[in-house]
Amino acid sequence: MSEAHFDDDIILGKAYDARLVRRLATFVKPYWRRLILAILLLLGAALTELVPPLLVQRAIDGPIATRQLDGLWPIFALFVTALLLTFAMRYAHNYIIQSIGQQVMVDLRVRLFRHVQQLGLSFFDRNPVGRLLTRITNDVDSLNEFLTQGMVMILADTVLLLGIIVVMFVLNWRLALISLAVLPILVLIVAIYQRFMRATYRLVRQRLARINAYLNEQIGGVLVTQLFNRENQSQARFAVLSQDYVNANLRSIVIFAIFMPIVSLMLAIATALLLYWGGQGVLADWTTLGMLVAFVQYTERAFQPIRNLAERYTILQAAMASAERIFGVLDTTQDVRDPEQPRSLPQPVCGNISFHDVVFGYHPDEPVLRGISLSIPAGQSVAIVGATGAGKTSLISLLARFYDIQQGSIRLDEIDIRELSQSELRRHVAAVPQDPVCFSGTIASNIRLHNNAIDDVQMRQAAELVNAASFIEQLPGGYDHPVHERGSNLSIGQRQLLAFARAIAFNPEVILILDEATSSVDTETEALIQEALVRMLKGRTSIVIAHRLSTIRHVDRIIVLHKGQIVEDGSHEELLSRQGYYHRLYHLQFAEQRLEVRD
Repeated sequence: MSEAHFDDDIILGKAYDARLVRRLATFVKPYWRRLILAILLLLGAALTELVPPLLVQRAIDGPIATRQLDGLWPIFALFVTALLLTFAMRYAHNYIIQSIGQQVMVDLRVRLFRHVQQLGLSFFDRNPVGRLLTRITNDVDSLNEFLTQGMVMILADTVLLLGIIVVMFVLNWRLALISLAVLPILVLIVAIYQRFMRATYRLVRQRLARINAYLNEQIGGVLVTQLFNRENQSQARFAVLSQDYVNANLRSIVIFAIFMPIVSLMLAIATALLLYWGGQGVLADWTTLGMLVAFVQYTERAFQPIRNLAERYTILQAAMASAERIFGVLDTTQDVRDPEQPRSLPQPVCGNISFHDVVFGYHPDEPVLRGISLSIPAGQSVAIVGATGAGKTSLISLLARFYDIQQGSIRLDEIDIRELSQSELRRHVAAVPQDPVCFSGTIASNIRLHNNAIDDVQMRQAAELVNAASFIEQLPGGYDHPVHERGSNLSIGQRQLLAFARAIAFNPEVILILDEATSSVDTETEALIQEALVRMLKGRTSIVIAHRLSTIRHVDRIIVLHKGQIVEDGSHEELLSRQGYYHRLYHLQFAEQRLEVRD
């Protein structure tokens, strides 16, 4: 795979982007009181940490220097109080900020999921499922880390560092200058470290994206891998990708392993300079021993925020990149939108469908349907046939308004479906796709789809109507039988019958769409489905897409599509008598079936 496939996943933004932070703030806004409290607690803890070195200086220069040890007890009490206050404030801060982070994650995930569900199918045509899962899981986690360990902690570290510097200069400006003598060198080292880590982090993200993409392909295609005995080659390729990922991580470890000792070395140099020149100051009486000890402690504490700020650079960078990707999804506009003032269908809905000069293409410059004009009276059952790529599925996708047409109009009871809300339109339409979709849960939950308005009686009646009850009642637990992910513990035929039961349980008033519902089932199941179809189509405006022409003799009318245009329209007998395109399709398929029987 080329690196271009992973550009969206390895994007690296600025370490701080004010525009993105403002947008993130909208998710934090409902919890602003708790956030302010958390910040105040953290700042209070940072300022409280400035107290112990001062108390050590007082103890050394006071009771210890004058050998009046009784004076140590008040200082000791203040020292312990400062430590306890720091502990309490940090504990409270961590609890509050983590709880805010978790709630913001929930809000963001729900918002993302709701937005994704409202997008048209064209969005999912462009975006792989794995990428969307990454947005809702990994990228949201990165923003949680940004909230809990990023900006707030950076603010606290900055306040602590500035507080230490101010206190040092207030106490003794000479010792302060000595302590901070190595600071310019340290700032340069941090800048170099961040530059190297940026390049390394990009490499790590790229290698991880490759592993994720490869895993997605291999797990999804494990049947093909095993069928052609390519397990060893697959494992070898995965080992190479994994080693590349390890090497990228080792590079970051090496950089970090160099950076940390250098910071420690700078601290040692600063301490050595402080002890040497500060010792000279003690002897020259421009400072005291207690002051020198306090400055040694302040110097050590000053290096910790600097260390933290360098380490949190990667957190900020990852968070800004994740925010860019998340808001990229949230900013995706709906291709299919409801009108500002949607119309309502007249009651009762009859089910008259008409296509008027419909032109549609998934890419506007490559039309799939070319000037389709078609009228289907209420209650009529129509089959649509044609070669692969003729536009059959596109036609019914437009009727359910999964896509919007580029030209013409589609009308339901003389109302343009673009004037209706999508929910109003789909309330009167039910579809059974070629590849039936099942969800993890039970048989009952797959029929109801969590619609509590469908009671047990309606559910069982729907299953009986489509001949699904016979196999359901033989399963352990019947309607409470567990269904695994994607219905993997059910046969294709059973999943198809469940899809039929679901369509009937939701009681579409007028329109029923069946997309090659018998294309992947055995002969016995096909017979059950055919029997169910006769019941399902009765009294409903129905559109059936069929691959097997022998399964559509019971429909009122057959429409033949070829290269996005209607080439024939009539009953089975009429089309056969014309000896046109349908006649050729039928006899070609009949010849194939005779060959299958011979075999």
